[in-house]
Amino acid sequence: MAIAEYYVRRAVEEYTAMYGINALAKARERMLDFQVKGDQVGADMWIRVIIALKDRGAEKRAEAG
Repeated sequence: MAIAEYYVRRAVEEYTAMYGINALAKARERMLDFQVKGDQVGADMWIRVIIALKDRGAEKRAEAG
């Protein structure tokens, strides 16, 4: 099952708004929760969110630098 890019972007926006600089750590916790439950599709979604959060952080650092 493919995960729509919309859901990844939405999760990034929501986690960034809710957790600020802790968004990446919280997303990692969420991914691990899915892995422990054996839900690989859910874990894959959160892996994509983690990657997007890292990319977003790199973009912001590049803009600031």
